[in-house]
Amino acid sequence: MSKHILMIVTTAGKIDENLETGLWLSEFGEAYVEFAKKGYKVTVASPKGGKSPIDQRSLVDGETQQEILDTAKYLENTVKLDDITNVSEFDAVFLPGGHGTMFDLPDNEKLQQIIRDIYEAGKLVAAVCHGPAGLVGVKLTDGTPLVKGKTVTAFTDEEERATGLDKHMPFLLETRMRELGADFVGAENWTNHMKKDGNLITGQNPQSTESVAKEVVKILG
Repeated sequence: MSKHILMIVTTAGKIDENLETGLWLSEFGEAYVEFAKKGYKVTVASPKGGKSPIDQRSLVDGETQQEILDTAKYLENTVKLDDITNVSEFDAVFLPGGHGTMFDLPDNEKLQQIIRDIYEAGKLVAAVCHGPAGLVGVKLTDGTPLVKGKTVTAFTDEEERATGLDKHMPFLLETRMRELGADFVGAENWTNHMKKDGNLITGQNPQSTESVAKEVVKILG
């Protein structure tokens, strides 16, 4: 039987009235390509459903491979999180980043329930860069924060300051995870860095996406 991955993306397209944001395309595309190569079924969902906005800054380097650009079509009509009723059909959940996730994932109760159910079923929870913003509100059935006592990584406070967007964020991801009791481990800015703790896999930045996706594939087979 083919494995089934739930990819959850942002639908937040603005930081404020002057600054646009969204999903970081390579973090979605690189993972999607890895899963598709294995023949996995992928469902793409988001808080509002419909189109997930792509952060235009994720396209400016001109070096984005065509196969990554081609995955944008899977972001045109995402499933609304509230319409996901059978979490047991998924073998893993994967949260790509982009600054949009900082605004619409942390407080989404449906997202929290989906991640808790997948995690407590012993299935994989993976997130990269700002995607772990979707983990900070998740509490296990006993009320413990999901990340408490776990070795994790995510976009670091230093990387956030380097982008100049730190002052526009509702919180800093590394700081929040530490406050929740996570054992946060960061590496140098923009280096490929991944952490696995049981069935929780996290990556630091866009450079870490393939490592996280390949770890998911390695475990699922």
